[in-house]
Amino acid sequence: MLGGFGRGPSGAPAKGAGAGAKSGIPYVTEREFEREVIRSELPVLLEFTADWCAPCKQIAPEVEAFAREVEGKVKVVKVDIDRSPVIAQQLRIQSVPTFMLFAEQRVADVIVGAVGKKKLHAMVEPFLPRPAGALKAVEVAQLLRAGQVVPVDTRDAAAYARAHLPGAKSMPFDEIENRLAELHMLQGQPVVYCRSGDKTRDLAERLAEQGVPVAFLEGGILAWEAEGLPIERP
Repeated sequence: MLGGFGRGPSGAPAKGAGAGAKSGIPYVTEREFEREVIRSELPVLLEFTADWCAPCKQIAPEVEAFAREVEGKVKVVKVDIDRSPVIAQQLRIQSVPTFMLFAEQRVADVIVGAVGKKKLHAMVEPFLPRPAGALKAVEVAQLLRAGQVVPVDTRDAAAYARAHLPGAKSMPFDEIENRLAELHMLQGQPVVYCRSGDKTRDLAERLAEQGVPVAFLEGGILAWEAEGLPIERP
């Protein structure tokens, strides 16, 4: 565990950081670091920054948008390296902006330089809790090759006809809860999917509450195509 946080180089309590900052993202001081970062139950993304850092100001809207999108899943905070030099020294910060991810009381990843929210999402995604039944595209592809799953397309019939996962069965979303017996008679574990994964994630949660667990494809057919996996078309 990191030591020395909470006091400045002289041993006196460190001054608060970012008191005049306009950012909606809170600043963490040396006094708060152990409580807010190391002991956090959520993963914590730290942005090391400074008032004079032009790239930090340029990416501020992206970082703030990212913070809103992961609220409740990841804690996003800033550290001003001039006002909290002990933290910067102990974590060997050599330039700003630097993004550092803490998870399970350790440094899990570091990115140096100005990045957008897409890169930040990719950084934290491996450390986010996954919903029950969630399967990634590559996982579904492996199970499909082994003959262990059957994809179930919950989009409308027209969308299914245009393109679908290999061997997928069509069960439109508004019909599927009336076809549960059919769903579980398939020759393999059913994996439901939609366009982007949102509808089938909610469906899986609802069915799990009813004692009928079902797997779903995270990110839907869009995630499948993004991985370059095969699609059946007429």
